[in-house]
Amino acid sequence: MNNRIKVEKLLINYKTLEKFKRFKAYGNQELSMLEDLQSNIIENNSISPFYGIYVGNNLIARMSLYQVTAKYDQYFKPPQDYLELWKLEVLPDYRGQEYGKALVDFAKSFNLPIKTNPRINSHGFWEKMGFQKAKYEMERDLGENPLIWMPEGVQEKEV
Repeated sequence: MNNRIKVEKLLINYKTLEKFKRFKAYGNQELSMLEDLQSNIIENNSISPFYGIYVGNNLIARMSLYQVTAKYDQYFKPPQDYLELWKLEVLPDYRGQEYGKALVDFAKSFNLPIKTNPRINSHGFWEKMGFQKAKYEMERDLGENPLIWMPEGVQEKEV
């Protein structure tokens, strides 16, 4: 990983949520966090599934990482805890400078399998990061086309 790029867990506070508005994938998840902040008057340090990269005071890249327990694993063999990565986004002025790769490398550092549902036109990026299409299973995938990454010793579950 590029040593000058630091991935950090994002605190959910008004300032962070304000910065989220610059990302295209801003949506219900952030709005519900904002409502939680307002109803609980939490000013800082709420637990967040978001990680990001700052350049100066600007949040320029972010992703959401959730750990899913083995009980719900429908992708990997043997069934195990895995990470669900979504909302990975780098602001336009910072693309092509390895910030997206730094976020993915950070997720891989947990050494758990990773599942993501890529945005349109982003398959090339995910392939470069070593992800592959999961074998499509209609009931499980519901029209999504998940991509998966597996650390050594993990296989894709047979469909």
